[in-house]
Amino acid sequence: MSNKDLPAQEQLPFWAELVSRELAPLTLTSANPGPFTASASVLDLDSVRVAAFNNPPAHLRRTWADIRRSDPGTYQLTFVSGSPLWITQRRQDSGLVFGDMVLFDLSQPFEGEVPDRGINTEVVIMQVPREELPLPPDKVHRLLAQPLSTRTGMGAILARFLTTLDTYGPDCDPRDLTRLGAIALDLAGACMAQHLDAYDDLPAETRRQAMLARVNAFIDHNLTDPDLRPADIAAHHHISLRSLHTLFQEQGETVAASIRRRRLERCLTDLTDPRLHRRPISAIAARWGFLRPAEFSRAFRAAYAMTPREFRQAALNNK
Repeated sequence: MSNKDLPAQEQLPFWAELVSRELAPLTLTSANPGPFTASASVLDLDSVRVAAFNNPPAHLRRTWADIRRSDPGTYQLTFVSGSPLWITQRRQDSGLVFGDMVLFDLSQPFEGEVPDRGINTEVVIMQVPREELPLPPDKVHRLLAQPLSTRTGMGAILARFLTTLDTYGPDCDPRDLTRLGAIALDLAGACMAQHLDAYDDLPAETRRQAMLARVNAFIDHNLTDPDLRPADIAAHHHISLRSLHTLFQEQGETVAASIRRRRLERCLTDLTDPRLHRRPISAIAARWGFLRPAEFSRAFRAAYAMTPREFRQAALNNK
């Protein structure tokens, strides 16, 4: 969705109405009298929605009158990039948030603003039904209008998940979207619990999904380490090797098979990159943890029914 084709004087009213429709009734204004070119996308994941907005500096306000008009009963977990924003709610003020997340509740009045710094703000908003979040409301309210770090831990995993959903989610079929919605809820609950030091309040399944997400993120981050082993992964996450293998059973592959598949996928990407066409195949394999060329060639052929050299030549010929 975009308003770029509208006359300049119609862009802001159109966008204000769209935001009120997609989030909840509120007032959106801008101090800039010029054009207000903006775009948005919305992805439905069953009860969860992920909405991405890109718009110029603006001021938002939601009042009790707006809430009486419509109360969707959702929290808005917002990952902020581009220009920073601030939110105030329940006498709590986020300060300027940039590169992190901020939470607000559409059942409570709030005010927010993107200061005019000459660039658009880009936000990815996860809309979570309050009754489906596995944490008590009185604890969640402590996080309203507070910056939630995305630098490490569950915050980093959730932010990456949200941006990946925005990019690739529209290509998924409805059944996958429903599963992704359940994962999103688990990650959001785990992220908030981490900030509240309330991890034990989460249901066992949510804790399991959160641990699986942490493990997967750790594996992806360490694929270049040729010594990455299941025992090391378990030790890093303070769980037993048996517990680690149990986590992966429902994924339909072993931990070692998952590591090998991801390494092969990274090699596949490098082999199709014209910028790397002079790099030896053995160097590409070694970069992703395959130190023995013969072992890499066997694994690649078993996965893709051709040798790495054959695949690279076919891929480059199609460029």
